[in-house]
Amino acid sequence: MEENGSVNESHQEDEQQEALTRVTGMYKDWFLDYASYVILERAVPAIEDGFKPVQRRIMHAMKEMDDGRYNKVANVVGQTMQYHPHGDASIADAMVQMGQKDLLIDTQGNWGNILTGDGAAASRYIEARLSKFALEVVFSPKITDWQLSYDGRKKEPVHLPVKFPLLLAQGAEGIAVGLSTKILPHNFNELIDASIKHLKGQRFKLYPDFPTGGIIDIANYNDGERGGRIRVRARISQLDKNTLVINEIPFGTNTSSLIDSILKANEKGKIKIKKIEDNTAAEVEILVHLPGGISPDKTIDALYAFTACESSLAPLGCVIEDNKPLFLGVSEMLTRSTDHTVDLLKAELEIQLGELEEQWHFSSLERIFIEKRVYREIEEEETWEGVIQAIDKGLKPHIGHLKRAVTEEDIIRLTEIRIKRISRFDLEKAQQYIESLEDKIRETRHHLENLVAYAIAYFQELKQKYGKGRERKSEIRVFDEIEATKVVIRNTKLYVNREEGFVGTALRKDEYVTDCSDIDDIIVFTAAGEMMVTKVDSKIFVGKNIIHVAVFRKKDKRTIYNMVYKDGRGGASYVKRFNVTAITRDKMYDLTAGKPNSEVLYFSANPNGEAEIVTVNLRQKGNIKKLKWDLDFADVAIKARTAKGNIVTKYAVKRIELKEKGLSTLKPRKIWFDDTVQRLNVDERGELLGEFTSEDRLLTINQKGVVRTMIPELSMHFDDDMIVLEKWKPLKPITAIYWEGEKELFYVKRFLIENPDREENILTSHPKSYLEKIFTDYRPMAEVVFAKKRGVDRKPNLEVNLEEFISVKGITAMGNQLTREKVLEINSLEPLPFEEPEKKDARDMEVVDQEDITVAGPGTQGSPEKGEEPPTGEAGEENGQTRLF
Repeated sequence: MEENGSVNESHQEDEQQEALTRVTGMYKDWFLDYASYVILERAVPAIEDGFKPVQRRIMHAMKEMDDGRYNKVANVVGQTMQYHPHGDASIADAMVQMGQKDLLIDTQGNWGNILTGDGAAASRYIEARLSKFALEVVFSPKITDWQLSYDGRKKEPVHLPVKFPLLLAQGAEGIAVGLSTKILPHNFNELIDASIKHLKGQRFKLYPDFPTGGIIDIANYNDGERGGRIRVRARISQLDKNTLVINEIPFGTNTSSLIDSILKANEKGKIKIKKIEDNTAAEVEILVHLPGGISPDKTIDALYAFTACESSLAPLGCVIEDNKPLFLGVSEMLTRSTDHTVDLLKAELEIQLGELEEQWHFSSLERIFIEKRVYREIEEEETWEGVIQAIDKGLKPHIGHLKRAVTEEDIIRLTEIRIKRISRFDLEKAQQYIESLEDKIRETRHHLENLVAYAIAYFQELKQKYGKGRERKSEIRVFDEIEATKVVIRNTKLYVNREEGFVGTALRKDEYVTDCSDIDDIIVFTAAGEMMVTKVDSKIFVGKNIIHVAVFRKKDKRTIYNMVYKDGRGGASYVKRFNVTAITRDKMYDLTAGKPNSEVLYFSANPNGEAEIVTVNLRQKGNIKKLKWDLDFADVAIKARTAKGNIVTKYAVKRIELKEKGLSTLKPRKIWFDDTVQRLNVDERGELLGEFTSEDRLLTINQKGVVRTMIPELSMHFDDDMIVLEKWKPLKPITAIYWEGEKELFYVKRFLIENPDREENILTSHPKSYLEKIFTDYRPMAEVVFAKKRGVDRKPNLEVNLEEFISVKGITAMGNQLTREKVLEINSLEPLPFEEPEKKDARDMEVVDQEDITVAGPGTQGSPEKGEEPPTGEAGEENGQTRLF
């Protein structure tokens, strides 16, 4: 019994081990089989034709059904299911996606809307047929390789002979097992142009173009390879001072998801909007209404920063070649597609040549058979073999010019010619037909000998026939970087407990500092001369005796901090001016010389580099001759925050009092306009507009005649039809020549802007009025070219000194008629010389980073000879200046 038991146990263990091994093997095989199937048969397109298997089967089924009329999509789906091993839902979804791309399928009915995200109607309600473009470039049965369908009942194409870079035109996206693909769509005409350039041996560049339009930044596209990235923005413009309009949306979004993202950003307090209207129909139109007092320019940047109005796409060019996944860039895809198209055209030409030569051969035989009356030779023959031999014998004297031998199949075809055809045979027509075949043969051979030129002509014809209406929709532009902290709405309040050293948004019982956002950084200074930058939070401990706290702006060179501090117990006092542009967050920085018990005696933060005058009071001790004098911060150079500073006095300071508020010691800020990104900057990119103080303004005029002046801000957006952008000089007249629609004459007006804060239109209200020329020179000159009257010599051109032609009037004045003659064109001439009056600038001071340890001499606003220990004081504020006394 024991022996039998041990044998059974051993047998069970063997079976268990065998079963485990089998499951493991099955798992390995099945997983690899499944992964391979998903990669090759479902998710990733083939490089040869740009189709996924389901798309290829849909196109094949539609070709089988094609009779020129529309078919119900449900019928097409049913036809496709003969080839596709999956259900009708996957086929219908794939077909709707292809139909929405408006290239291969001619649609009828409600196929959904890629702009709004609305789905298509049910398959039984919508119809489709192949487009003319698809019929021309996708199908060619004679050069198509065929295979059996999944159940062996039907034949389907291995690949369709697509003679166009279809994969790049439509784009593709799919997630397989272990890899994915994302090929972005490109412009139809640009793909053809690139193919032609490749055939000519020229270089080309390809960039995406999306059916939803928008603005794209392709700086990091990386030719569509793995690791590249493209940024897409909605097209947002300002309708009026309280309304923004979105006319184009980023690829991959729709109006519903875009509006949801805007509403969520509004709920979180990132932006502030009043309401949204969605007027989208055939074109996108989303109106964003803003509350009063909200900057439209800042809101546009905030929409890009916090909503789906800007998105980032990561292309990944993965295709199938020889049943293997292959990673390629779009340039390589286009090169391979173009070369493949040339091969397909060659194969078609070779087949066409063979067919033409075969037609010529049989037509020549037929002519000999009838013209030489060879058919009479078979009248006496009684057997089929005799008939064949008789015809062969009768043809031999006349076939020396034929290009191949006569076969039995040729003779059999001759015997099938009807008596009616023989009796009506027209020798002249037969000869003309043979000559036309010879012309076609010569033409086909010429195409084969000049295959590249033939392919170029083929692509050019495609562009001519199908390229209209397929212009680029996405505008390529370099984007400016938007800092979220600069455009976010201040949705919370910041409080401080100075004595205990706490800062945060939850300290509502303590001192209010400023409004801020929950993504802001704040900068804090303490009485010990320490500084820290940290992120806004509900409650943060920074350090006791806080003397200043504010929202921190990175790279802010114009906010200057003025400080006087005592260098350790009993040490000298130093004065320094510095800015804070870059820091490590949550790191405590020591702004003093580093000695223990150092203390800040005076501190102020100046957003425009103001330099005040303070009075220094010393303690009476010993034989100090001068206990009180003024210190002007304008005499102190702006240095790095690590600089020790200039010595004020080696004696004890009793207190430092503000005597006089200061003016800015910084030079006016130079501002440039970068036409590439349509934005202002201070980084010397683009055209220099001038030097601006806080009082200076920009002048803009657009093609509609709208004149505006505004204080320049780097967040500003500008209209595409802007024709004037310059620094506004209030006393410099503006001269305009415009067409007055009601009078149907050109008028001249010359005016000054009297209300800088108001946006005004210089044209009349007539709908046909338009702006012809605008001049911002002091003494402008114009040339009028008159139209030629029939039978009369053209009137000489007229040069007009516009300064003398009309005096400066109000902006609403109509002006003076330029001429009653018919005008051909009006040109701008060089303005007359004018010298602007010199303007005396205020004292300037450069921002420097090097340390300056110059000591002020005695008898000046520096140190006296003697002094005593300064007292320990309390923090207070006076007129916006923080001081210790």
